[in-house]
Amino acid sequence: MSYKALYRVWRPQELQDVVGQEHITKTLQNALGQEKFSHAYLFSGPRGTGKTSAAKILAKAINCEQAPVREPCNECDACQGIADGSVVDIIEIDAASNNGVDEIRYIRDNVIAAPRDIRYKVYIIDEVHMLSTGAFNALLKTLEEPPKHAVFILATTEPHKIPLTIVSRCQRFDFKRITSQDLVARMQYILQEQGWEAEENALYLIARAAEGGMRDALSLLDQAVSFSENIITSDDVLAITGTVSQQFLTRVVRSLKNNDTPAAVEAADTLIRDGKDPLQFMEDMIYYFRDMLLYKTAPRLDEIMERVTVDESFEELSEKTDMGWLYEVINQLNQYHQEMKWASHPKIFLEMALINITHGAESTSSRESGEASEEVTLLKDKVAKLEQKLNSVEQSPPPSQPSAPAVETNKAAREQTTKNISAGLGGDGKIREIMTRATKQELQVVSNEWSGVMKEVKQESVPAHAWLSDAKPAVCDGETVVLAFQNEMHRNMVDTKFRSLVQGAIESSVGKSLDVLTILSGQWEKLKEEFKKKQQGKEEDSSDEEAAEDDPVVDEAVKLVGSELVEFEE
Repeated sequence: MSYKALYRVWRPQELQDVVGQEHITKTLQNALGQEKFSHAYLFSGPRGTGKTSAAKILAKAINCEQAPVREPCNECDACQGIADGSVVDIIEIDAASNNGVDEIRYIRDNVIAAPRDIRYKVYIIDEVHMLSTGAFNALLKTLEEPPKHAVFILATTEPHKIPLTIVSRCQRFDFKRITSQDLVARMQYILQEQGWEAEENALYLIARAAEGGMRDALSLLDQAVSFSENIITSDDVLAITGTVSQQFLTRVVRSLKNNDTPAAVEAADTLIRDGKDPLQFMEDMIYYFRDMLLYKTAPRLDEIMERVTVDESFEELSEKTDMGWLYEVINQLNQYHQEMKWASHPKIFLEMALINITHGAESTSSRESGEASEEVTLLKDKVAKLEQKLNSVEQSPPPSQPSAPAVETNKAAREQTTKNISAGLGGDGKIREIMTRATKQELQVVSNEWSGVMKEVKQESVPAHAWLSDAKPAVCDGETVVLAFQNEMHRNMVDTKFRSLVQGAIESSVGKSLDVLTILSGQWEKLKEEFKKKQQGKEEDSSDEEAAEDDPVVDEAVKLVGSELVEFEE
């Protein structure tokens, strides 16, 4: 087979060709030039970022006949033999399929032997995190005191799975995801060398789909070259990656924003008929909203956009979109995305997400803004009235002494009003009565269904769910349930604005109608302690009376003078 994949043809042969990892290549070049390289390295990072390529280049550089050199010459017998795999002293092991202790023991037993054709034996262990515990233990001693002619290079995508005793014996280099700009620049160079042409936007689409991996980018470029006829276009890339255009995404987002359910569902149907992946489309939408959120908060950071190129339609849509609505939609899409991963029919979940957003998210946002504006209006009215009263007090002369009873009357009226409000929220007397009739079974029924109550409240009103979030059922007698709140503001908001909503949710979840009283947690704890002490006192008194009734002397006294004249004293 004469054809070779692009990522194999254009595999880096020098450290300077490793794209996007200058912090690593410069360090290795300096170490090689001064012949101060380590006996063990750990290369970690995402797939396709150059870990194995850098390991092979390092193996060539330390064994190059021109050494010490910053880069391998790629012309001597050692460099060419390592490149074509004919040098037996460069051992490359895939730990994913050779992860047992026997394979590592074989390395340990043979590493002592001197190299045959070159100066240094190099062991490249790929996906080293797949080794078993026994294999790591077998490798540990060799890494600690290797022979002078051996160098170990460990590569992994999951460094957190490697024992710290191994990591501490290596020089660690963390490869990072390659930026879209670097990926595009490398692909443009390859296209120029190959004599091919491509639209710049198409290359950016490939770079975004590659998610920071050069190997993935070159594989997609290879596929796009085979798919296209003359010039690689954006449509070609969209076809091979299964993604949709930004114009299509903008159209769908606009339909969601305008509560246009038919347009949103029709877009989902078109997507499926064109053979696109619903999961990929959901992910593209999440990234689109994420980019919109970033654009609204930091409009100058275009380089960190994941899916969007800022154009006129995107700017216009961003200006008209509310931040709260964006947060809510991103959360909803993320939940549906998780459910779609395991669903047999992901299209249904996609349609449900679109319908739910067009019917719920915008109305919720409008309701929240309406409630907020209403509260602001009320507060402004109260402030204006207070200012008027303050001005009238400042302008009027100081009150004479006889007006003191009126002041006291006003004070008493305020205190009485405060008491009335407190009683409406759940006075101590009401709650004590409920505690005498309450049972653990009734409280358990409400507690078991509380998560359902919270869920139903959230569906009706997100602000109500937020205010109710720190409450929990404290006591229930089958007719009334007392909710204990940590925060007084939360308690007041639920009691004054959302009481009927909460009662409706409780009735729907529990299956019967319950009145709702509210109390602060600290006050509830005091009432509970008082109630316990009172109950204990009653039990002691009843036990004393029962003991007295069993006493024959007491019985005789009752017979003589009657029970009305008999008193019991300790």
